[in-house]
Amino acid sequence: MERKKIFITRKIHSIGIELLKKYYDIVLTNRPDSPSKKVMLGKVKNVYGILCTLSEKIDSDIMDAAGSNLKVISTYSTGYEHIDIYEATKRGIYVTTTGNILSEATADLTFALILALSRKIFEGHLYIIERKWKKGWTPDLFLGSNIYGSTLGILGLGNIGTAVAKRANGFNMNIIYNNRHRLSKSIENKLNVTFVTFEQLLENSDFLSIHTNFNKDNFHLIDSIALKKMKKTSFIINTSRGSIINEISLIQALKNKWIAGAGLDVFEKEPLPNQNKLLKLKNVILLPHLGSATVQTRERMSKVAAINLHTILSNKKPLYLVNRELLQNLY
Repeated sequence: MERKKIFITRKIHSIGIELLKKYYDIVLTNRPDSPSKKVMLGKVKNVYGILCTLSEKIDSDIMDAAGSNLKVISTYSTGYEHIDIYEATKRGIYVTTTGNILSEATADLTFALILALSRKIFEGHLYIIERKWKKGWTPDLFLGSNIYGSTLGILGLGNIGTAVAKRANGFNMNIIYNNRHRLSKSIENKLNVTFVTFEQLLENSDFLSIHTNFNKDNFHLIDSIALKKMKKTSFIINTSRGSIINEISLIQALKNKWIAGAGLDVFEKEPLPNQNKLLKLKNVILLPHLGSATVQTRERMSKVAAINLHTILSNKKPLYLVNRELLQNLY
């Protein structure tokens, strides 16, 4: 019996690839960076499944090139805005994600940015490496800001935001949050969080951490108007999606000291262009999209993405399905 063909857009942790090799013929670019659309169009012909990452745009052109065999698009990510869900659903193509398995790793990184920003860890490291530390301990060297007892504002109290809130409780932080829909009183009490309006979140946060899902409604939600409402001593942290923040406005805010600093793991354009003015600022910490970058998390993501693809092609219910309206078509 001829084995079905699937396309894996780029090199991921081997556990998922090895799992799929048992059942399918794999078309793999076998490179760490994202393939161009032209390359993908040439690779997807007659495939039954596509395993992609957040960096590859899977639109109607890709689906057309794949042909009528295509049954599943499994993304190696928790987000799925890079996939045309409407088009996939219309064609009966299942779209799956890795669910919330990267929540703890991303929450860890969020707190790493909070700690690094508030205590000037990166600046202190460079100060030593660049051999500028000449006088030993001095009372005013790299004075930072307290985390303990300060106010943490969380924009989007989903799985990752909740994990961040749990960590913040260990620092005795006053935790406020804003969601599209308020959580129940019992959950708020359990997490020790207080619901506030978006404006109150901006005005009262010492650290504003962004964890909301990206959609057309929150594109550039954090703009110059929002940034001017924040405290001059506050910090903004983004481990969600770059386009939630208007980078031009953020650069202006950092230059003019409307806020004290920013910790960014995501950007409007990735990789960051050489001419991006964030690169010249001293009050930012910039990371190359490392939210889920632990060995354990990336291994689990690879395994879950592979399992999702295989279960769909076996006519079974996957772990994390986006277009659930197609469930009725599975056995």
